[in-house]
Amino acid sequence: MKITLNTSTIKPVPLMDKIKLVAEAGYDGIELWLNDVYEYVGQGGEVSDVEKALEDHGLFIPCMIAMRGWGEAEGFEYNIMLDEARRRMELAARLKSPYIVATPPFIDGDINQISQRYRDLLMIGKQAGIKPTMEYISFFKSVWRLRQAWQIVQEADDSDASIILDAFHTWNSASSIEEYRSIPVEKISHFHIDDAHPSKPQMQQIDPDRQMVCDGPIDLKAELALLNEKGYDGCVSLELFNHDLWAKDPLEILKLGLERVKSVMP
Repeated sequence: MKITLNTSTIKPVPLMDKIKLVAEAGYDGIELWLNDVYEYVGQGGEVSDVEKALEDHGLFIPCMIAMRGWGEAEGFEYNIMLDEARRRMELAARLKSPYIVATPPFIDGDINQISQRYRDLLMIGKQAGIKPTMEYISFFKSVWRLRQAWQIVQEADDSDASIILDAFHTWNSASSIEEYRSIPVEKISHFHIDDAHPSKPQMQQIDPDRQMVCDGPIDLKAELALLNEKGYDGCVSLELFNHDLWAKDPLEILKLGLERVKSVMP
């Protein structure tokens, strides 16, 4: 397994500094947010600058984040969302990312409709040269449990369909890691590693409650051991949204995160 860094972990840091720091800390790869790239270009930068920085620092992108709005939009608005999804996929593909995250609606939604919409994304992805991967968000109201996201991937009935596993969302939604066993390893795009707040109950936590690996109640060793048993050899990506960590020295946080992730690896 390769260890990568989702840049939400050091969100306030400028894009080019993120790339430099992630490489300096010793990660294999970096998950970039498309909005960061948009902001960089909007301020006068070029996509080619990002490409060069990744190459110079020896980092690959396992996945880019994210596409939103596709699951709940209706009528003409849905066509607009698909156009934006296509633009995001083409940019992510240019940066050589094999996957791009498909985020479900925040509001409650029809799983069958979301499944159909996910199939639409997969078709666009084939044209753009990238695979949309389905995520579940434990504090959302539509696809908030692991089994719902896996249902959508199965209903897509497409060789490119896949799911992101996320330790925090699995724990916070009271899903069981035993559900991982039913998912073929080739359908797992990657694994987000994070811990949960030690004093808040399941199903009541949100993104800022994510804690550094080994600082919460999640049995991350058990999850990684199960993935290893399945033959998973993809990326383990540290993904935090913790405001307290954002206020600290980003390089120190990155080095600590890498050390902690290595400590729970099989």
